[in-house]
Amino acid sequence: METPMDEREYHERADAALAAIEAKLEAAEVDFEFAPGGVLEIEPVGGGTIVVNKQSATREIWVAAKSGGFHYRWDGNVWVDTRSGEPLDAAMARLAGC
Repeated sequence: METPMDEREYHERADAALAAIEAKLEAAEVDFEFAPGGVLEIEPVGGGTIVVNKQSATREIWVAAKSGGFHYRWDGNVWVDTRSGEPLDAAMARLAGC
């Protein structure tokens, strides 16, 4: 079983995940911006808005998209959806095309 992350480790891992998403968005030429508070707002080609942000109280990354809301928790290797088990990078490729 994975040992719970401390606050510092959570922020390091979550910030790295957001930076990786940003790099993939830039490479795919998908429009995005960082809103105040470190919230990543994405405008995918298909329309709508996707919002990605850190939730430090639960040590999760949350994604809000037209198709629903998703919570991602670190499993020791990758960020995975708490319901489906889908990795965050796979979800971002599906939702934002990056």
